[in-house]
Amino acid sequence: MVKLFKIYLKVHIIIKKKIISGVDEAGRGSWAGPVVSAAVILKNYPNAKELKDSKILNKRERIEIFNKLKKNSIIGVGFSSVQEIERFNILNATFLSMSRAINSLTITPDLLLIDGNRVPPKLTIEAYPIIKGDKFISEISAASIVAKVIRDTHMKILDKKYPGYGFTNNAGYGVKLHLDALKTLGVTPIHRQTFKPIHNILYEEN
Repeated sequence: MVKLFKIYLKVHIIIKKKIISGVDEAGRGSWAGPVVSAAVILKNYPNAKELKDSKILNKRERIEIFNKLKKNSIIGVGFSSVQEIERFNILNATFLSMSRAINSLTITPDLLLIDGNRVPPKLTIEAYPIIKGDKFISEISAASIVAKVIRDTHMKILDKKYPGYGFTNNAGYGVKLHLDALKTLGVTPIHRQTFKPIHNILYEEN
């Protein structure tokens, strides 16, 4: 199935000369901080085979590839704040960040390949959702790497503002150190209070 889809894409691009952008997010499951999305159009990337799902790359590999992507691709980035996550829910906030990333591209793509099983509403560009697309579509893999590196950098800044939660290392995800810090230090303004673990802590405090 994956091979057939790749063949379809190659034919689609060659015949119709489509400009493709991959789209992916980082931070959807985190307990704190924004959700960040990236849209990436590969131009002259030297080695597409090294583009993989950001989750299977180590930090050094992600940063090295990110620096190459900045020189050899067109990148758009979009953030959705904690306030937007709380107001719209995480799914709609993710769609919002994806739309912002797409709209920030300096070139309008002809085709969007979006990681997941749904696409953001009201897109004016042809778009396809691809489940686990970051594992086998280079453009989506590139977007996953960009989103991850940019969000990790942002969480490192937040770690200095809200020390003790380990945001530099856990990016706001629910590891033990983070949970222990929540119990001793409390909930910060950048925690997603509608998420069950945070809500439960707030409820217990009251």
